[in-house]
This record gives sequence, C-alpha cells and structure tokens, in this order.
Amino acid sequence: MNKGELILSVSKQSKISQRQARSIIDCTFDTIKKHTKKRNGVQLAGFGSFSVSKRKARMGRNPQTGEAIKIKASRNVRFKAGKAFKGML
Repeated sequence: MNKGELILSVSKQSKISQRQARSIIDCTFDTIKKHTKKRNGVQLAGFGSFSVSKRKARMGRNPQTGEAIKIKASRNVRFKAGKAFKGML
C-alpha cells in the first residue's frame, strides 16, 4: 500500500473527502516525525513505537575495490511493532 492508497482507504472508511483524508494523514506523519526527532520517540498503544537509534562510526569496505573506508556515526529511526499489532500478523 502506498500513500495514495492509504488516503483512499481512510477517505472511504471515514466517509470524508480525499482532500480531508490527505490533510489528516500528512498532519499525522508530520507530528510523528517532529516528536520522534525532539523527544525520546512516539508510542502508539496497540500499534507500535518510533524511536531514534544511534550508530557509532565504524570501518567498512568498498565492495568494488575492497578498500577500507570510514563510515560516519549516524542517527536512524526505528519502529517496533506493538503486542497487538504483532499478534494479528
């Protein structure tokens, strides 16, 4: 499912226009992104949680040449599915 299909599904289930559904979904995604970045993450009961993980700098290899390269430290978003979400899979 892509974003367009999600908008269409929410629109039909909620009996609202696709424009309204798009606005709601965009606002939801923006809020999750903002609060995941600012705080310790976002926890949605029954669905899952978004958090930021940190990766240390490390050495890697260029797969084409085999040359050793430095990989910078980075921050990544992690999603952990909630118990109810896992249970339905």
